[in-house]
Amino acid sequence: MTNDKKTFTVKCPHCGASKPWEGNAYRPFCSSRCRQMDLGAWVDEEYRVPDASCPSDEEQSLSELHQKTIDWS
Repeated sequence: MTNDKKTFTVKCPHCGASKPWEGNAYRPFCSSRCRQMDLGAWVDEEYRVPDASCPSDEEQSLSELHQKTIDWS
């Protein structure tokens, strides 16, 4: 009998290198360096989650224009 177990590999979210999932101490990253680079990006606020409760400038302008139109009525 042969062992046909396939190795599950994932791409590093930072550099894109493919590494096996099993036994990788840095997963989902390929190395300590990529993990630290990603952490640094979060600390420097390079990644942001959009806030749906805060209107964009365009939405704010439209809202103000609509309010002015209502005030004239």
